[in-house]
Amino acid sequence: MPELTILIPCLNEAETLAVCIRKARSFLEENRIDGEVLISDNGSTDNSREIAAAEGARVVVTPERGYGAALINGTKEAYGKYVIMGDADDSYDFLNLMPFLEKLREGYDLVMGNRFAGGIEKGAMPFSHRYIGNPVLSFLGRLLFKSKIRDFHCGLRGYNREAFLRLDLQTTGMEYASEMVVAAELCHLKIAEVPTTLKKDGRSGRPHLRSFRDGWRHLKFLLMYAPKWLFMYPGVIILLIGVILGFSLLIHAVTIREVTFSIHTMLYSACMIITGLHAISMYQIAKVYAYNHLATFRDEVKWNDRIVENRIILRGAILTVLGLILSIMAVLKWKEVGFGDLEPEKVMRIVIPAVTFLEIGIQNITTGFLIGMMKIRSVSERALKEE
Repeated sequence: MPELTILIPCLNEAETLAVCIRKARSFLEENRIDGEVLISDNGSTDNSREIAAAEGARVVVTPERGYGAALINGTKEAYGKYVIMGDADDSYDFLNLMPFLEKLREGYDLVMGNRFAGGIEKGAMPFSHRYIGNPVLSFLGRLLFKSKIRDFHCGLRGYNREAFLRLDLQTTGMEYASEMVVAAELCHLKIAEVPTTLKKDGRSGRPHLRSFRDGWRHLKFLLMYAPKWLFMYPGVIILLIGVILGFSLLIHAVTIREVTFSIHTMLYSACMIITGLHAISMYQIAKVYAYNHLATFRDEVKWNDRIVENRIILRGAILTVLGLILSIMAVLKWKEVGFGDLEPEKVMRIVIPAVTFLEIGIQNITTGFLIGMMKIRSVSERALKEE
């Protein structure tokens, strides 16, 4: 088995593909490395495949479109123990891959290039990418996943093929670059970062990367893989504000200087309580789903077991009963005036909590049953796998 596969995803790269392959093959020959150059072609309509074959590279065809799809398929088809991936636009230095290979030989599962540490040629990276997009997304990656990686989106990186096949990566677009790092962090793989350079690519046409579209896809992916930050933390904050605000107005209006807060503000506090608890419910559902369907969350067994649907349903039933009791009290207040006009300032302080308890109670009950259904499916799937 070869030690190294240099994997290059390709979509209509006839202008620069040959020089990339030559540099990659020169690296293997000059350093006497048993390896191969593999082109994962993603539907090229120019003569990229013919160029690759003529330059001595092995070509595999990836029918599903997308940067991630090309790399996933290329990794599966690679012969090497290690894989170093790089773009086909001649922006990365395929002659200087030893720092990556040395780290892989030391036992690291993922070796990331850092363009900010190695050097970025003038004009090689747009201003918005260099000073806004990449730094912001990399910061979020470090914050959300406790990562130490400084350049989340460097296209030159190496990894242990077997370790990454176990991760079962799913994304097919540009966000695959983020998924690779996030999955490695979640599964506690050994990660290193080495300086690398970036020069202006050799294309005459537009790059495949679309700043806003692909930036949003990266951001969306990071948030979806961090349900605590997406759902739990905002939900708890909104819930606490709503509870504090609602309780302060439960008995009577509150006047601060010349501004009076009354039942109208109390209604908004009820909305905040419902919204906060809804976000927390989404967090619970997201974690159960992630554990059941995403290999990167399989080490969350203990957490998953703590999501007990019976407790959620019971809590919902109690809250619903409280809402019904308060509703009955409101009806009795109404009866006292012969079911005529009511004084809003008084009765709404009963009705608003009643409706709030009914809403969050029913929400808890339905959430509990949904989580229970998801767990049943999970158990049956594991049983089928064991057979």
